[in-house]
Amino acid sequence: MSKINADHVFTSESVSEGHPDKVCDQISDAILDACLEKDIQSRVACETLVTTDLVVNAGEVTCSGWDQINPEAIARKVVHDIGYDHEALKFCADTFEYICRLHEQSADISQGVTEGQGLFYEQGAGDQGMMFGYASDETDALMPAPVHYSHLLLDELQKIRKAGTIPYLRPDSKSQISIKYVNGRPDHITSVVLSHQTDDVPLEQIQADLKKVAQEVLAPTGLLNDNVEYFINPTGKFVIGGPHGDAGLTGRKIIVDTYGGVGSHGGGAFSGKDPSKVDRSAAYYARYAAKNIVASGLAKKCEVQVAYAIGVSKPLSVNVDTYGTGKLEDSRLESIVSSGEIFDFRPASLIAELGLLTPKGWSYREAASYGHFGRPQFPWEKTDKTEALLVAVK
Repeated sequence: MSKINADHVFTSESVSEGHPDKVCDQISDAILDACLEKDIQSRVACETLVTTDLVVNAGEVTCSGWDQINPEAIARKVVHDIGYDHEALKFCADTFEYICRLHEQSADISQGVTEGQGLFYEQGAGDQGMMFGYASDETDALMPAPVHYSHLLLDELQKIRKAGTIPYLRPDSKSQISIKYVNGRPDHITSVVLSHQTDDVPLEQIQADLKKVAQEVLAPTGLLNDNVEYFINPTGKFVIGGPHGDAGLTGRKIIVDTYGGVGSHGGGAFSGKDPSKVDRSAAYYARYAAKNIVASGLAKKCEVQVAYAIGVSKPLSVNVDTYGTGKLEDSRLESIVSSGEIFDFRPASLIAELGLLTPKGWSYREAASYGHFGRPQFPWEKTDKTEALLVAVK
């Protein structure tokens, strides 16, 4: 969303933890969590596929405690926790078939991302590519409003579902919020789309109940008015859902995971990847840098891009774009961010700084639904670099 002062409508979506792709993301990340708990040097690239009463894991895992980890039991627990716990859903924690095709990481890749091996002594990036981080002052979380509020709506609905307050709700759901921007700022919500899997109950009841929830969640934003259009279960029926209704794969919701289509995306998914994979860890660190720039008041919007070569620790490039909202030239901010004095984008350094090998008070599985960004429990959401940034620009 590069428009700064233009009037326009922007739309973003979210999907619930029961969406088939998100089921996969959570299983993959739960396996990663288990590996890091046993061995912080684990190398994990775990993919998951789900469909009608079937879960498949494939990929590469190197972990010194792997013989003590039961990926099938992890998958069944994740599925049960989400709420797929009875056979009528055609995808049930107690009955699905499980297939595991996980094997060790390639030795050729391993030498490039392990300190002291490969062509360079330092730990190198786990792959080539470019990663982006973004922040905007349009919400308290310094996230774009459409995706942030789409996440909040589904997060509240999953709490309601698990509490049994609306007893006919089932795990699979999607939301989509469109916001009109005036002079580059969120002005009002134009539409809310909400599709939620349910038992076979009257559509009128579903629409009334879910509209009420949406209004309660979104009213505090100050963006609701009497002209909002609500599209609730707009196909007329959403009973067949979850992996029975649509197969799922790890890594298919990368825009939901990030900024809802605002800014740029390097194309890499997050879930199931250990922090040596810069697709994940450098994207987290780029968000950390961008958020601190905005939190310091140096810009209203900020995107940070970083690029790597596989096996090489030093980034090939770092780019800062404030979309014309910066208090100083982007080139100056870029020089500060890339200098290594405040932010160190070398993989081993950023992993250590954010504690990505030893999560405390958070888990990778937790990040796998309702967005990886804009949630205060994650270390890449800290704004502890603002003072250093302000000193550096003097």
